[in-house]
Amino acid sequence: MPIPVIIDCDPGHDDVFALWLAAGHPSLELLAVTTVGGNVALEHTSRNARVALTVAGVRGVPVAAGASGPMERELETAESIHGENGLGGPELPEPAEPLDARSATELIADTVLGSPEPVAIIATGPITNVAIALRDRPELVGRIREIVWMGGSTERGNWTPYAEFNAWVDPEALALVVGSGIRFTMVGLNVTHQALVTPAVRERLAVAGNRTAAFGDELLEFFCRTNDEVFGLADGPLHDPVAVAVLADPGCFELTHTRLDVELAGAETVGATSVDLAGVLGREPNAWVATGLDVERFWDGVAEAVGRLG
Repeated sequence: MPIPVIIDCDPGHDDVFALWLAAGHPSLELLAVTTVGGNVALEHTSRNARVALTVAGVRGVPVAAGASGPMERELETAESIHGENGLGGPELPEPAEPLDARSATELIADTVLGSPEPVAIIATGPITNVAIALRDRPELVGRIREIVWMGGSTERGNWTPYAEFNAWVDPEALALVVGSGIRFTMVGLNVTHQALVTPAVRERLAVAGNRTAAFGDELLEFFCRTNDEVFGLADGPLHDPVAVAVLADPGCFELTHTRLDVELAGAETVGATSVDLAGVLGREPNAWVATGLDVERFWDGVAEAVGRLG
């Protein structure tokens, strides 16, 4: 039976592929999408999520807007990577469906409480919406199957020397979610930087020959160019669908049960994820952390999902 999932995202090029993998993989049932301010402002992420579903021919999945910024900090966005509208590159079509009238918190609660099976949440941006939902609706805690989050790293950051972007934007939200007691899996830069969009990968994704594949190739052209300009990575790492693959195809991964803490203060370390892989602190493990990725199997899954879409 497919796992029912909510995708909480801030599209962003790689979030689009995360949505497509969730919508196109037979192991998952995409029930709802919530959006947050992150890569770009909320107005853009909310439109971009609906654009992604429209291009792929996905209908009937509600999209609700959530937090416009972090719980306690000012939002800093990533237009240098994703462009002013968050999906630089292709001409964006009009979304086929309107934004849901509910807030992200309301849609998460309605979806989780209304499902006969426990629902998993996959977050691919700052995890603000999920934190607010758990804070304001504590009855959700026992009904959520698990939370998988793309962010953090067992090593160094990509937005500051120590912090990955999603963790750095809202570390307070991350600390709240990790401390909720819900099964939590971190999919960080240490594995997502293995999912590089090489020319061979682009060819593999284009094989489907459908509208989704063509739109995706335009996205990747822009995304790889900006990653090269900003980070010196000509083959940009497609972070977010790696988190979706944790549930879609868990055989792709090596996971370690360990201690995860997030830095909330420090001039150079705010947003850093402290992953105690060696157990030197003696603290109780509280998270699963991805430490290995079968790259070829991952890309096979993404390509097959794109091929199943419109």
